Amino acid sequence: MTLRFPARVDRLVRRLPPLPLTIRLALSHVAVLVVALMAMSVAADTFDVFDRRGLVGRPGHVDFDPLVGSALTVGATAALVLSLVFSRFLLRPLRRVRAATHRLADGHYGDVLGVPREPGLAALVEDVNRLAAALADTERRRARLVSEIAHEMRTPITILSGQIEGIADGIFAPDDAMFASLTDDLARLRRLADDLSSLSLVEESAFTLHPAPTDVTALAQATAERLRPQFDDSQVALHVTPGPQVTTLLDPGRITQVLVNLLGNALVACDPGGRVSVTVHTNPDPTAHVEIRVEDTGIGITDHDLARIFARFERIEHPGRPAPAGGSGIGLTIARGIARAHGGDINVASLGLGRGATFTVRLPLRQTQSA
Repeated sequence: MTLRFPARVDRLVRRLPPLPLTIRLALSHVAVLVVALMAMSVAADTFDVFDRRGLVGRPGHVDFDPLVGSALTVGATAALVLSLVFSRFLLRPLRRVRAATHRLADGHYGDVLGVPREPGLAALVEDVNRLAAALADTERRRARLVSEIAHEMRTPITILSGQIEGIADGIFAPDDAMFASLTDDLARLRRLADDLSSLSLVEESAFTLHPAPTDVTALAQATAERLRPQFDDSQVALHVTPGPQVTTLLDPGRITQVLVNLLGNALVACDPGGRVSVTVHTNPDPTAHVEIRVEDTGIGITDHDLARIFARFERIEHPGRPAPAGGSGIGLTIARGIARAHGGDINVASLGLGRGATFTVRLPLRQTQSA
C-alpha cells in the first residue's frame, strides 16, 4: 500500500528548501517525540473525561498539563542535541562513500572502503568497491590496448616509411612484390582503424545497418569458404553443415564481419588436427529466430573467462599459449554489438579448458515483405 499525501501538503513540502541529512534526522527525532507527548496528552484528557467525579484537586491527583509542557520542552531539547550527535556517527560511512566517489571521478581506482556493520550501508559500500574494481580493470585493459595498438601501428608505419624512402632513393625496385608488401602494411593499418571505429559505434549504439533479404545459410557457407585456405594452411578441419534456406532481413556485410571474427578466433584456438564446425538452424522459442553456431575443439574457456570474454579490450591468455598477434581485444565486443544492433545477441558456452567452445549468434527472423 502506497501512502499518498494530499495535493496541498505535497506542494508545501516541495516548496521547502532542501535540508542536510543531519538536520532531517534531527527533525525526525523531534517529530517522533512530539507525537509521543501529544499521545500522552490525549490519553490524559481521555482519562479526565471518564473521571468526572471531582477527582481533579483531590489529594494524590496529578495534573498532566504542566507535565506535558515541561516534558515537551526538555524532551525536544534532548532529542535535538542527541540526534545531532548520533547523526554524525550515522553519516560517517556516507561521507566516506562520498569521498571515495570523488576519488573515483579523479581516476583513483585503487582505494578500497572498509565495509561497515550496518547491512544497508554495507551493501552500498560493496557496490562502490565493485565499481572501483571494474573501473580499474577497464582502465588497465584500455592502457594495454593503447600500448598494443601503438606498437601495431608503429611496425607497419616504420616498414612503409623505409620502403617508400628506399624506392625514392633507388634502393628498392618498384616491382609487384614491393607493391604487394606496401598493400599488406596498409591493410594492417586500415584494419586497426576500422576496429577502433567499430568499437566507437558499439559504445554509442550508433551502428548504421543496411538490411536486405539475406539467406543466412548461404551467407555462412560463403564466409566459411572464403576463410577455408587459412584453415587448410593451419591443418584445421572446417566443416559447414548443409541446411535449408533461411531468409531474413539483416545487414550481410556486418553479419559477415561477425562470422569472420568468430571463425578467426576458432582457428586460433585450435591446434593442428583440430576441427571447427558451422551450423545454421531456426528456433521458434521464445520468438522465431535463426541461430548460427560456430563450434571448435580448441583450448576451451574457463568459467571465469566466460563472464568477461565479451568485455572491450579483453584478450584471453592461456598458460603456455601466447595471445594471438595483432589482436586488439575488441573483436568480440564489436561482434556482440553488431548482433544486438540487429535485435539479436551472441552467447558462448564451454565445458572448460581443453574441451572447446561454442559461439551462438541469434538473429530475429523478420518477414522481408513487412520490413
